[in-house]
Amino acid sequence: MADAALNPQSEWVRAPERGNNFWLRVMIGITRTLGWRAGHVLLYPITAYFLAFSPRQRASARQYLDRALGRPARLADLWTLYFTFAATILDRVWLASGRTGDFSITVQGLDALRARVEAGQGCLLFGAHLGSFEALRAIADAGCPVEVSILMHEANATRVKAVFDTLGGAGRAAAIIPLGSPDSMLRVREVLERGGLVGLLADRAPAGQRLHLADFLGHPAPLPTGPHLLAAVLGVPVLLAFGIRTGTRRYEIIFREFAERVAPAGRAGREAAVAASVEAYARELEAMCRAHPTNWFNFYPFWQAP
Repeated sequence: MADAALNPQSEWVRAPERGNNFWLRVMIGITRTLGWRAGHVLLYPITAYFLAFSPRQRASARQYLDRALGRPARLADLWTLYFTFAATILDRVWLASGRTGDFSITVQGLDALRARVEAGQGCLLFGAHLGSFEALRAIADAGCPVEVSILMHEANATRVKAVFDTLGGAGRAAAIIPLGSPDSMLRVREVLERGGLVGLLADRAPAGQRLHLADFLGHPAPLPTGPHLLAAVLGVPVLLAFGIRTGTRRYEIIFREFAERVAPAGRAGREAAVAASVEAYARELEAMCRAHPTNWFNFYPFWQAP
């Protein structure tokens, strides 16, 4: 598929992130005042409200579910998608503040990650807006022997830092590397050279980032090339990392080998390697979406081509 410089996902990216952080603050207030159980009960009217009064987002969610499920999505499917999204926001309040005692978190594919860590080999972790990336951070806080940093776009990093400060998680906020600041790439390289891990989400991008149209759930979808180009420039291994919500306060962390290296030498070879890497990531994300269809949170026209 062809590359594209324009990004039709810009509004799709901005609005969900704003909404995510708004509801995260609401959940912080509720759970601090009334506790997690009260917050969980309130998820039902919140889910019902947004399912009923968000026709555009509902249409996009239905389109995604139709393709992920391989059949027309039912109202129950939409409800589960919306509810799962809301539940991950509620859980994020507790996971971000380190209160994981009431959570059941299992790990799949830990040997692949452990082998890199024991070899002192820094690597990138490609995630997605699938389940809870915060569950991955909980694993890091539980005793990972190397440093773990999260690379995210600067505006989102500022909002997340404010949330962590509210939760008293200033140390965790320090592990966030804002993409777009003058020293971003230097900080990423330093973490990797120390044998650390740098996680980033690779399924959407802000306006202006170059995209590649890859086959995803049977249709061309614009996916960002930036994460794959970063891996190519740094020449480091890449693992996939997903935090799947499997039930109430239950998550499964999945690590999977992805690429030893992304790019061969030369500009032309690098561009071809990056495109091939995006296509491979699209296949992996598609498999995860088919296996866990109500864990990928898409409420905007993802397949809109530039």
